Amino acid sequence: MSAPFPVLALALAAGAAQAAAPTADQARSIETRARAHIANFPGYTRNASDHAYALRDAHIDDDGAQHARFERTYRGMPVIGGDLVVHADRNGNFRDATLTMDRDINVARSATVSAGRAIKAALDQHRGSTGGAAPTAVVYARGDTPVLGWDVRVFGQQADGTPSEKHVIVDATTGAVLDAWDDIHTAAAAGTGNSLYSGTVALTTNSISGGYELRDPSRGNIYTINLNNATTGGSVFTDADNIWGTGLTSSTQSAAVDAQYGTAVTWDYYKNIHGRTGIANNGVGAYNRVHYSRLYNNAFWSDTCFCMTYGDGDGTTFTPLVSLDVAGHEMTHGVTSRTANLTYSRESGGLNEATSDIFGTMVEYYAANANDLGDYLIGEKIYRAGVNGLRSMINPSSDGVSADCWYSSVGNLDVHYSSGVANHFYYLLAQGTTAGSPSKTCVAGNTRVATGNGTLTGIGRAKAEKIWYRALTVYMTSSTNFSGARSATIKAANDLYGTGGVEATAVAAAWTAVGRP
Repeated sequence: MSAPFPVLALALAAGAAQAAAPTADQARSIETRARAHIANFPGYTRNASDHAYALRDAHIDDDGAQHARFERTYRGMPVIGGDLVVHADRNGNFRDATLTMDRDINVARSATVSAGRAIKAALDQHRGSTGGAAPTAVVYARGDTPVLGWDVRVFGQQADGTPSEKHVIVDATTGAVLDAWDDIHTAAAAGTGNSLYSGTVALTTNSISGGYELRDPSRGNIYTINLNNATTGGSVFTDADNIWGTGLTSSTQSAAVDAQYGTAVTWDYYKNIHGRTGIANNGVGAYNRVHYSRLYNNAFWSDTCFCMTYGDGDGTTFTPLVSLDVAGHEMTHGVTSRTANLTYSRESGGLNEATSDIFGTMVEYYAANANDLGDYLIGEKIYRAGVNGLRSMINPSSDGVSADCWYSSVGNLDVHYSSGVANHFYYLLAQGTTAGSPSKTCVAGNTRVATGNGTLTGIGRAKAEKIWYRALTVYMTSSTNFSGARSATIKAANDLYGTGGVEATAVAAAWTAVGRP
């Protein structure tokens, strides 16, 4: 038995091209046809001998158009940046393909740099340990020309105590470190249940012998555990009377209420707005870990545990990092990893972080909670006083480090700061610069900060969120950069609202306004 939860009933405003999860039979049919298209159209798909493909995801539009996303291997090796999306019409006829690779794969058959030397090169630049795991031979195709490489897994801890699970890619011919990214995706130096930030909220819980546990059977069994200031272990919160928390940090349940509520609202948002049931679109819920470590000023998503983890903050700068937009942000990292899988470095990493900021913000608006109304600030609730938030989508550079505008070396910034380009784009697309908007546009020759006074009219959040979601799930690949995001969002707007329509024109104008023509 579970206690009733008043589900937020929002109509699904599906456009003609709204992508949804196919049935098992449809998925098999889509995959079969897509594999035939890969073989028959090698110029579009960069297919050749020794290539193989594993289906990662499939979608079918309301009008019957089909999309199949594949991971690529070459001679049995994973191809990093080799992912491929095959697009077909309602009859299964080939329409187009989306991919990262610009050149065919032609790499050496064996490495000249040993696995041991690759480990040393990785550990020289990234502190940690391999845990005894051997490197994996890969083809690295995120650069101009695919090369043979080693994927060295390095495990350690970030400066603020966040676990680190890095992929370090070493050139198997030269020994140079080509790229690195972390499988731990953080909220960036952050900071009826009675919650800390959202007031008194309704929760769905699970009846157990002697009381209740903080588990929601109606949303894929999402649940929340208490780490009690440890970094492992913990147990699911239980309660005798099904009234959780006090709204104060003195109760360990209060932060758990926020985390559980945030997970439930995010589940509802993706289901009711985008037709996605759970992070992996398979009906399975993620879980939360609260009270992680001591004085921990961050929150993070981990694919390994398929869970969100929240620190309590240091009590000086941050309070517990369990606010609604942070919850939506973290779970969106999971959605991204199951779709475009944007690599967490360079411009694709900035897009990964921006995607979490965008949908974390849309979750906050969706909740329409009077105690935490929607805004374009990230994490504004988790500061003790005097700070507006972790990041601003309206004026990203207001934090002194984030970029308002695209420039050629913006990908060298930390991904939380390069995300400002796409965050700024999204704000301008949704809200525009009219009616006294404080957001500015970029001007020619500017390197980071927007100072222009161009005028744009926004298309509204409802259309903007649909465009970004379709671009993420149908057109972006692991190495999509800001130029690729421009193309992906224009395609998505054309699909949803008509080719060359007001929406696609607005998308192009918003990218131009942030310096990415």
